[in-house]
Amino acid sequence: MIRFLKALILLPIAVLVVLLAVANRAPVTLSLDPFSQDAPEFATQVPLFAVIFAAVAVGVIIGGTASWLAQGKTRKARRRYRREADQLRSETERLRSQNTANVPATLPSPQSSGF
Repeated sequence: MIRFLKALILLPIAVLVVLLAVANRAPVTLSLDPFSQDAPEFATQVPLFAVIFAAVAVGVIIGGTASWLAQGKTRKARRRYRREADQLRSETERLRSQNTANVPATLPSPQSSGF
């Protein structure tokens, strides 16, 4: 069912991406020299869809990195809580094992004590 839903969502997106690439395949000049527009030092001809896809990819990477960095405090607190829970769990097990070692093997029955 999940595979069907993924296909239902991703298939139209893939079709749109292919249509975008086909419609924007004209070459454009990508220049990395902001001072010389007539004869740029660093320039290349690339299809427009490559510039669009590269811009989207860079945006996704920057956004993911910013999100990952913003969640650093939460991840640190979660690690601390997990360590504390593990320590408490091991201490509980240790106390249970000590408690069972101190309990006598046979408990007196209520009838034998006179109640």
